[in-house]
Amino acid sequence: MQTLTVRGKRLTFWNKLCYAIGGAPYQITGSALGFFLQIFLLDVAQLDPFYASIILFVGRAWDAITDPTVGFLVSRSRSTRIGRMMPWILCSAPFAVATYFLIWFVPPFEQGKVVWYLVFYCLFQSMQTCFHVPYSALTMFISTDQTERDSATAYRMTIEVLGTVLGTAIQGQIVGGTNDCPADLEGRNNCNIFPPVITENAVHAYMISTGVICIIYLLCTLVLFLGVKERKESKRYRGQLLTFRRGLYMVMSHEPYIKLVIGFLFTSLAFMLLEGNFALFLTYTLGHRKDYQNILLVIMLSGTLTIPLWQWFLTRFGKKKAVYFGMTWAVPFMILIVSIKSKLIISYLVSVAAGVSVAAAFLLPWSMLPDVVDDFKVKNPGVHGHEALFYSFFVFFVKFASGVSLGISTLSLKFAGYETGACLQPEAVSLTLKTLVSLVPVVLIFIGLLILKTYPIDEKRRQDNQKLLQEMLDSDTDSESSALGSNV
Repeated sequence: MQTLTVRGKRLTFWNKLCYAIGGAPYQITGSALGFFLQIFLLDVAQLDPFYASIILFVGRAWDAITDPTVGFLVSRSRSTRIGRMMPWILCSAPFAVATYFLIWFVPPFEQGKVVWYLVFYCLFQSMQTCFHVPYSALTMFISTDQTERDSATAYRMTIEVLGTVLGTAIQGQIVGGTNDCPADLEGRNNCNIFPPVITENAVHAYMISTGVICIIYLLCTLVLFLGVKERKESKRYRGQLLTFRRGLYMVMSHEPYIKLVIGFLFTSLAFMLLEGNFALFLTYTLGHRKDYQNILLVIMLSGTLTIPLWQWFLTRFGKKKAVYFGMTWAVPFMILIVSIKSKLIISYLVSVAAGVSVAAAFLLPWSMLPDVVDDFKVKNPGVHGHEALFYSFFVFFVKFASGVSLGISTLSLKFAGYETGACLQPEAVSLTLKTLVSLVPVVLIFIGLLILKTYPIDEKRRQDNQKLLQEMLDSDTDSESSALGSNV
């Protein structure tokens, strides 16, 4: 493949597509882990819910800690021939693939199994951070034009939602048929009728799906490298790098950033709780143990198809209105899914509707974050190397909170009496799962929207920032041209 370059301010279709494909590995692995790791640890690896909650919490918390650390290291990195972000992406990908594979491997020993999963989960999260933080910051280095960056972000979100579809499809369709429980368990209240068993089919199915995902991960990384060229930074800002302490202070004291992060922290938590517990909810509360992987796939397909709709909506009506409408859309369906009697067709219809909000939850935070970075640039024109810090701290807060939520939700299943690997669960488990996929997410969404209502960057301020940044860029270009002419 021939390397594609940015033509002036405009990005070509292939630029945007190759850039977007680079984001697929994060979402493919993320959706597989988000939807299936909890049920894998409980029903295949057969860990006690208490230990599973420790693995999920510590892994996410460690992942959260590595984000600002890697963000700082990236911000201090010197530019190379292939850019400042790309070396991080290329070097971390092989290690991320190796550690991801070992997460889904069931070791042939019982003693130390918890340590095995904890170590490799944390190592994978570290390598994934080294890949994703510079990739996220790469948004600021593919174009100086906000419209082009928004367009590239829409491409990226479309491919990333496709990535979640792919991750859900690969993992779900391969492992979904390995459940040995009888299809009809209605009316059987003793959850020990069918004792916990671990089948070789399930272990092999997870190995196959993981191998396929690892191959896709490496191919997407190669496409990103061959298809995207980093834009060189203005010489005006080179050498004025932020220290970690100063960078932390400046980022955390920027009001629009704080409000954006806290608002999306709550809405992201809502969808992460839904994602982390939905497979168990479908399996044990609604009884769709033979169809849960298909329902998850429908959610992701619906989200993928509505990404262009949300891109049009935020362009036409503004990003804040898109947030209000997109997040509240899911609320009635979260309530409906736990209020009606379990019927497969209703579950599919609710999944289609819920996917619309999933698309908004994917697109909007990453579309609004560049606006905050631009606002910071306008107010601090002499500061350089801050882009990765904004992205890494944003991911830090979301991941840390999600680790807490996943740990607490898994631990709550233990207190409710969850039976590892059993075909039926006590009624208390069903009630807990209903709470985790409906009541708690709805409350979190409304809290997040109340905070985002105070977010100060509206369309007028965003356009004013763009004009000021363009004037600064034109001034830099004229200065560099004058300097070059003088040297000649």
